[in-house]
Amino acid sequence: MTNYIDGFVFPIRSIYLDEYKKVAEKVAKIWKEHGAMAYFEFVGDDLYLEGVKSFIATVEVKEDEEIIFGWVVFPSKEIRDSANEKVFTDPRVTALLAPLTDPKKIVFDSSRMVYGGFKPLIQLN
Repeated sequence: MTNYIDGFVFPIRSIYLDEYKKVAEKVAKIWKEHGAMAYFEFVGDDLYLEGVKSFIATVEVKEDEEIIFGWVVFPSKEIRDSANEKVFTDPRVTALLAPLTDPKKIVFDSSRMVYGGFKPLIQLN
């Protein structure tokens, strides 16, 4: 088990979900060009379990928001580190993300995102 993943959770306003999806699909392809093996994003559906802190509480989701949960799979931490450098300086990504972070219409607020890199513990295929 040598794979490495970046995981993330963040809220997005429901009215912008389709717009975000179109951008995310393009950005996912760029991640794969730069070394990702796979890219996943899911929209929250069943987010409550009695006795545990939910994603909703963690990122302080508002009534008009959805939760996005995603992860990017890499062959190794080294390839992930390299991909992160390349993706965040790729002009295509900058152009794609600009409309999502426009202060006049913030679609994506990174200050409310939870993120981390993870090494394998258990993997069953």
